Amino acid sequence: MTTAEDPRTAPTLRWGVLAPGGIAHTFAKAVLGHTEGRIVAVGSRSLDRAEQFAREYDVPTAHGTYEDLVADPDVEAVYVASPHSEHRDHALLAIAAGKHVLVEKSFTRNAAEAQEVVDAARAAGVFCMEAMWTRFLPHVVELRAALERGEIGEVVSVLADHGQAFGHLPSTHRLHDPRLAGGALLDLGVYPVSFAHHLLGAPDRVQALGSLTPTGVDGQISIALGYGERVQASLHTTLWSRTATTAVIGGTEGRIEVASDFYRPTTFTVVRADGERRTVEGLVDGGFQYQAAEVARRVAEGATESPLMTWDMTLDVMRTMDEVRRQVGVAYPGE
Repeated sequence: MTTAEDPRTAPTLRWGVLAPGGIAHTFAKAVLGHTEGRIVAVGSRSLDRAEQFAREYDVPTAHGTYEDLVADPDVEAVYVASPHSEHRDHALLAIAAGKHVLVEKSFTRNAAEAQEVVDAARAAGVFCMEAMWTRFLPHVVELRAALERGEIGEVVSVLADHGQAFGHLPSTHRLHDPRLAGGALLDLGVYPVSFAHHLLGAPDRVQALGSLTPTGVDGQISIALGYGERVQASLHTTLWSRTATTAVIGGTEGRIEVASDFYRPTTFTVVRADGERRTVEGLVDGGFQYQAAEVARRVAEGATESPLMTWDMTLDVMRTMDEVRRQVGVAYPGE
């Protein structure tokens, strides 16, 4: 069985956290609890928030501006944890300061902004990666290996969904705010879209059906991706229901059923056409540590990209989501 590398074997990397919101707490717990990495600084537009985060995680330096964070000489890599609408500017800020960057997904609002970040990273010679943590998790590493071994034959379909019951949130919440690039797709739907891209690559056909919220962002979308003559992916995302959040990969000789939540550490079962079954356990504490370890390893070897989440892969995902948003009629202010 193929296994993911132990995150604790990755070299030490000195992190700076940009924007200490909820997902930054998840990142900090994973890095500090499961890697040799250190968080040496945190930056927020509110010094009070930065200091609260620093106290909670024993971070030595708190900055009251993002500019001060990226200028901190102790910081080697910046984790960009701000809303989607700010990812481009904050990633460019860090890159201009010569820092490596791990940018929360969705990488940016659109492919044009993503291209700007990639071009800047290439010019600066720094490492840059979208924080699609799912690709680095143990169960996904083994799932990909099972497909490469041909355990279910030729893959002909991928089904995946991600829905959360967020409809009760106020219209001012970031998920409902077009100014913050809200909506189901960039926050939740990016998982099934990126999962399909990971297994099948970029599609040659995209069809989408969506329903919008009163604020004009996407509340629910069904997506069909086409690859050649017969391979398809059927994907779904919604802000209005806690769905099964599972995935199924169909092949000519069987299928792989990924348990809920497919994008978190979980299990999957290979069901072959002859009735043989095997289940792979991929449950681990946390999960973000695997992507953090990937950054540390690539930075140590002088790489600027990860082969599991290359710049081209991120750009392909962004182009697909751009086309989905075009079809359902969602545009963000300033695009």
